[in-house]
Formats: sequence, C-alpha cells, structure tokens
Amino acid sequence: MQKPKIVVDFGNLNGEAPVWDPDTGTLYWTDCVGFKFCRFQPKSDKSEVLRTGIEVTGFALNHHGGFVIANTKGIWFWDGAEHMKLIAAEVDGAVCQMNDAAADPVGRFLAGSCFYEPAGDYKLGCLFRVDINGRVTVLDDGIRLANGIGFSPDAKEVYLTDSAARIIYRYDYDVRTGDVRNRSVLVRVPLDEGVPDGLAVDAEGFLWSAQWYGGCVVRYDPEGKVERKVLTPAKQTSSVAFGGPDLNELFITSAAQHFPSPLVPPNYDPDSGCIGGPLYRVRVGIRGKPQFKARLQFAT
Repeated sequence: MQKPKIVVDFGNLNGEAPVWDPDTGTLYWTDCVGFKFCRFQPKSDKSEVLRTGIEVTGFALNHHGGFVIANTKGIWFWDGAEHMKLIAAEVDGAVCQMNDAAADPVGRFLAGSCFYEPAGDYKLGCLFRVDINGRVTVLDDGIRLANGIGFSPDAKEVYLTDSAARIIYRYDYDVRTGDVRNRSVLVRVPLDEGVPDGLAVDAEGFLWSAQWYGGCVVRYDPEGKVERKVLTPAKQTSSVAFGGPDLNELFITSAAQHFPSPLVPPNYDPDSGCIGGPLYRVRVGIRGKPQFKARLQFAT
C-alpha cells in the first residue's frame, strides 16, 4: 500500500467531514474551527476554499441541490452560496449542538450532538434523524462525544462513534422507518491508542476509522477486529472518505491546531512530528462505498 500524500494544504485548524461527490468528481470537506468550506477536484487538480466564515461540523450533499449541514447552532439547509435555512435548533428539549453527520439510503439526515467539556461535568448528546419532509426526531441519547457515522453495505446497520467513550457503536437500522435499535459496542479502542474520530465504510463492510492523537486510520472487520492500520503523517488524523473514479482512493483530513484533552493517550507528545492540517490521499486497493445524498424536499 502507498503512503498517504498531501494533495491540498489550506492549513486547516481542524479539517473534518470529507464527502465525495461521484457526479462531479469533487471532494468537499470543512475546517470546522477555521470556518472554511473547501473542495478538491482531482481530475483538474484544482482546489479552493469555497466559503469562509461558515461553521460546518458535518454535512451531506442534498440531491435537490445544496447541502444539509450540522454545526454547533443546529441543523441547516445551505444552498452553497449565501442562503441558509434553519431546520432545527432544539427537538423535544434536546439542543442541537451538532458534530458529525451522514445521509441514509432514503435521503434522511442523521447527526449527533456533542457537549463534551474536558474540564468538568457536561450533559450527554443525542443521535438525531431528519426526515425528507424536515421532521426531526431524537433516535438515541447518552452519547458523550458523537462523531463519525456510517452504514453497512446493506444499510441494515448504522455505526456511530463516541470519541470520548473510545467506542464505535453498532445499531440495527430499519431503512423503511429510519429507526434504530439494539445498540451494541462494535469497537472499544484501547487507552494507549488514539481516539476514534470520523469513519467510512468500504464495499466489503469494513470500517475505516481515523484516530485523533493516533496518527493513523484503522480498518476494522464487520465484527470489530483490527484488520490493518494506515499510518499518516498527521498525529491529529480526523476523518476519511473514499473517492476517485473507482472509489479506491482514501482521502484523509487532519488538524493543525492541537487540542489538549484528558483523552490524550500516554506518551503522546504534541511537539514531536507533524500535527497535521493538510488533506491527504492514499490508494488502498479496496473499493469504498459511496456516501448517500440527502433528499430534503422542503429545502429547494
């Protein structure tokens, strides 16, 4: 396997949430701390910051145009230019202070909230679902730091990362209704490794989980066993997405700003090696699974 190489370096303070659009051959991602929304088109080797001053922590392309985005103020429709429409800031008393997100096969939008506070007590977050008509439902709660979300190839299971708990959860997923049940622990990351962050699922049903503080991406089999690790130059490796014409290129985001935390593993030295910031790409020889698009009808 090749080593990850830098393809774009915008100095992202916290690059996150890469999403590949197969229709245009474009990778989108966000700097959720630097308030930048970026894209890269490999065919022309063109990269640009599409928008500054916008906070996006997670998002999905919308089939009807634009994006459905999550941030610390709620869940929104964004037309990709100047117009933003709030979908939800609170649902049944649960505040939508959101982190990562993903669309499901029907076009619903799933996102997790996060109130993690290293210095003291904090309330726990929830997993939310936005139906295509804009109705928002709380699916689950008790999440310490919601992060990467992905679906099995048959969409009968959905995965949710809880970074602070060092766990990747597995739920049974009902595509007909968008409901989840039977939450179980798929992966429990050891304390001496990095923290699980964003994830992607390949066509074989294996999970690729970026490890913040870990300088790697870990591939887990469908039962949660480590199959391989891809080392990255960035110690703060944040998220992953499959892209390229054959979906066999793994794009990896990273963060340039160090975030001290009790989650730091033993012997982690933030001053040694590369902290991160660039967008990386590595050809892994394994085909990925395309990310779904949202289909929010009211957002056009």
